[in-house]
Amino acid sequence: MTRIDDTFTRLRSEGRKAFVTYVMAGDPDEARSLEIVKGLPASGVDIIELGMPFTDPMADGATIQLAGQRALEAGMTLDKFFAFVRAFRAEDNTTPIVMMGYYNPIYSHGVDKFLAEAKEVGIDGLIIVDLPPEEDAELCIPAQNAGLNFIRLATPTTDEKRLPKVLQNTSGFVYYVSITGITGAAEAQAADVAPEVARIKASTDLPVIVGFGVKTPESAEAIAGVADGTVVGSAIVQKIAEGCSTQDVLAFVKSLADGAHRAD
Repeated sequence: MTRIDDTFTRLRSEGRKAFVTYVMAGDPDEARSLEIVKGLPASGVDIIELGMPFTDPMADGATIQLAGQRALEAGMTLDKFFAFVRAFRAEDNTTPIVMMGYYNPIYSHGVDKFLAEAKEVGIDGLIIVDLPPEEDAELCIPAQNAGLNFIRLATPTTDEKRLPKVLQNTSGFVYYVSITGITGAAEAQAADVAPEVARIKASTDLPVIVGFGVKTPESAEAIAGVADGTVVGSAIVQKIAEGCSTQDVLAFVKSLADGAHRAD
């Protein structure tokens, strides 16, 4: 059982949906980023997705691409990412952290070394968007053996033939991408998402969390209402890009969390 598994067990017992946030580690700088991330749990965040910046992102829209550039320019590296998580864990040993990023920095670091360090600092799960199920032996299965959840993305184009392959070695939760395209694009629509979530849940007992295109408390409530929870990323990252104070960023996060937690 990881912190992710424990969190969903607790939320189910409370009859609540999960609210998940994404922020880029080191954006706009390491100190400010850590201040924001440390404030997320008290703002109602159940699970934190922490982006590891990469020079050549594929799935990210402009908002998150620019966040990654700011973080890299401020000096964020994989070693500093581990130190960042360790600093968070010094004050919070409960809230799950999912590292979201790309495989190249992990490969360059060395898979075994990476997994040992990730586990040691308190990372609970991985979302590596450029590793398909056909490459599970590369990282997914070693990660599971090391005690980390490997979370896979399903999309509107994941058909009945492909879905079993996507679910095969997934753990923690399934991340359903509500729209075709990149992050921060069109707004997610609950009426479109609901049948897709039902289709996935018919094939797995894992929670299904929906992200991409969730931008407001109202949309967080609507999307969480047809899934096991929702993820907000670009809308929060945009607040950071606009130079909003930590207090204002966290107030916005709380409004989104309150929306998601109102969902039945």
